[in-house]
Amino acid sequence: MASLEEREGDVAGAVRRLARTAAFAEAMAEAGSGETVRLDTKSTSLSARPRLQGVVFRVWTGKRWAEASTSHLAGPELSAAVEHLEGEVAHGGGTAPPPGLSTTTKGSWATHPKRPLHDLGSDGTIALAKEARDWAKAVPDIVEVQVRLSWEEEERLYLNSAGARCHERTLRTHAAVVPIAMENGNPAFDYWSHGGVGGLETVPPLDEPAMRQAAENSRALLHAKAPPSGEMEVLLDDTVAGLFAHESFGHGTEADQFVRDRSYLKPLLGSTVGPEFLSIADDGTVPGGWGSIYCDDEGHPGQKTMLVDHGRFVGALHDRETASLLGAKATGSTRRSDFLSRAFVRMTNTYVEPGDRSVEELIADVQDGVLLEHGTSGIEDPLGGQMQLKVRKGHRIEHGRLTDLVGGMALSGKVLDFLRSTRGVAKGKVGAIDPGFCGKGHGDYLHVGTGGVHLLSRAIVGLA
Repeated sequence: MASLEEREGDVAGAVRRLARTAAFAEAMAEAGSGETVRLDTKSTSLSARPRLQGVVFRVWTGKRWAEASTSHLAGPELSAAVEHLEGEVAHGGGTAPPPGLSTTTKGSWATHPKRPLHDLGSDGTIALAKEARDWAKAVPDIVEVQVRLSWEEEERLYLNSAGARCHERTLRTHAAVVPIAMENGNPAFDYWSHGGVGGLETVPPLDEPAMRQAAENSRALLHAKAPPSGEMEVLLDDTVAGLFAHESFGHGTEADQFVRDRSYLKPLLGSTVGPEFLSIADDGTVPGGWGSIYCDDEGHPGQKTMLVDHGRFVGALHDRETASLLGAKATGSTRRSDFLSRAFVRMTNTYVEPGDRSVEELIADVQDGVLLEHGTSGIEDPLGGQMQLKVRKGHRIEHGRLTDLVGGMALSGKVLDFLRSTRGVAKGKVGAIDPGFCGKGHGDYLHVGTGGVHLLSRAIVGLA
């Protein structure tokens, strides 16, 4: 498979050809590969990510956007995609200029991993996974251990008729271990999961102490008590605070939802929505962050966007079109899951910024509540403003002290009520960005990161 730079002349020539008749033309070419090792105590599997390659062209017809994709970066298939769009422009039926500003960004970026997982080779990766499995399996009551190690490398090239050229190579590495404990026929499990942009240096060592601790965490859940239910004070750990940031001021701040009048947050822009000590950001520039990007798929550099700044809802995520319609600037948030998918306004790394209280102070401030730990998933209603967060475990908080370990549960309620009830945010620094995937609608999954610090509020909890 040829590199994108080897085929750049053909793609650039196609953009120049389209620009002869269209007011604006752009191309996003993509190539990628990867490998995943999955194993447990009974089986081992090795799967290679299909070697994806292709390009999508977009032109402004004078009235609307038109797109065409092909998996060929040269030859008659490329010409056919260009001819199709020339026909769209010829019958465009309008003379309006394209919405928003056309970027002229130029740059080339690449991940430089210190310890690429692929350097181990398939056999070396399997050996590392087996070693992690065996360390976890050595803990009493552990009956099964699932291990997943993966890497994926992606190359993207963006060109437009305004002169922009953005070329990037991104390598992501992910490691996950799930020890499953069993007692009297009842299973319980916790998880260990880390990933980021880079090589093995982006994840903690898969060594014996870490694997045994992961297994002990699963084993402890065999004797966890049932979670509480009802409305109470809730302290979110950093993983759950990250899910909260993603679900509360994630999809609801993607400005294409504003344009469609499908976000309850639209009329609140500029308003105070929470306490002065609460801030939430989306940042595509976090070093090593799972959702970090060098450039978005409209050629805008990745950047940090404040969504909530000291309690005030100050910003949304924009592409060039929503920025033009709403009097804002593009925020480096235009992303395609691949060259066959549409460009949408999307999150990168979304997190709660540090506050001014220690975790110990937040715990001491709770008389009857629960600490929610190890977030697993969340859902949000961007039109109605409801959210639900699921966690793997927690601890009761009674009279300012952590007490019983409790099993998995869900937090639910209205985002704005949760914000107004927030009573404290931990100080320190944002920890590791947790790896995740986010879809829009029923597909278009992308790498997104979440994170933050402990956050104290009030919500309804119950058995998940």
